[in-house]
Amino acid sequence: MLKPFHFCFPGMDLSEEGLELKEIQRLEGHTDRVWSLAWNPTSSLLASCSGDKTVRIWQRSSSTSSWHCKAVLEETHTRTVRSCAWSPSGKLLATASFDATTAIWELIGDDFECVSTLEGHENEVKSVSWNASGSLLATCSRDKSVWIWEVLPGNEFECVSVLQGHTQDVKMVQWHPTMDVLFSCSYDNNVKIWAEDGDSDDWHCVQTLGGHTSTVWALSFNPEGDKMVTCSDDLTIKIWETDNITMQGGEGYAPWKHLCTLSGYHDRTIFSVHWSREGIIATGAADDAIRFFVESKDGLIDGPLYKLQLKKEQAHDMDINSVQWSFGENRLLASASDDGTIKIWELVSIT
Repeated sequence: MLKPFHFCFPGMDLSEEGLELKEIQRLEGHTDRVWSLAWNPTSSLLASCSGDKTVRIWQRSSSTSSWHCKAVLEETHTRTVRSCAWSPSGKLLATASFDATTAIWELIGDDFECVSTLEGHENEVKSVSWNASGSLLATCSRDKSVWIWEVLPGNEFECVSVLQGHTQDVKMVQWHPTMDVLFSCSYDNNVKIWAEDGDSDDWHCVQTLGGHTSTVWALSFNPEGDKMVTCSDDLTIKIWETDNITMQGGEGYAPWKHLCTLSGYHDRTIFSVHWSREGIIATGAADDAIRFFVESKDGLIDGPLYKLQLKKEQAHDMDINSVQWSFGENRLLASASDDGTIKIWELVSIT
């Protein structure tokens, strides 16, 4: 598994850098909107999932450096595939669907095979996420619940907890990058944080983060895991922070606090946010644009903590549902849209 690492050196100021977003390739093949993307952590594969009920696996050619469709995973889900996620080992792909199931795929030989189907949610499954070690899987649904599954030998999955706490559709689940703490965001405007009770092995809600005034669509962590960004239908992104050292030190749960709100930069719903390993926050929104925010180092007292570094207008022809930084190359970004396409971009420095 690739470990998170930094490309930027101490003292390097991203906010002083001129940036340009270059389109590398447009990937076509889905026949409906593309909802979600996932880069494989150990190879050059990219997974995409769509309203056309399929998942596509894209592979980069080592000779031409261009992407092509390696496989189409179909005839398993009967409705929209809303979310996809690779296990940390890169060997398994989980796909969550509006058909109320989550499928687990494994690359066997040269083909992807569905090796397990997780059932239990009452209706649409909206998101799926693996923990850092690959031992747990989380799913969430329009049924307002979050399920935690234990990964057992032989591609068996056992539900170990059903978490009821959100009052509306749960849009996304995301594990913390280093700890077995789960985060979920919802149509109820809240983010909930779930942890295991050391004594009883029961999962429970340890904190609810309010502040957004409309649906929270997505969240992402910085590489260190001590900051988190959330994006919302209220047209803002919020940065939250925690005393990560306390959390690592085994001294119990350290609460998250609101650090700042970035408002005035978006005029349509923000559907996706992803924090790169070198500290660049990308957002994808309903105005078809991709924006990049970086920490501001101007040192002004009461000045903005983060600033808009670049806005790419008309990145797609319709809503952007997902933006995802790749694991491998430092500034490679993939985006997915209602226009049915995926685009691969490179964020380059203008010297």
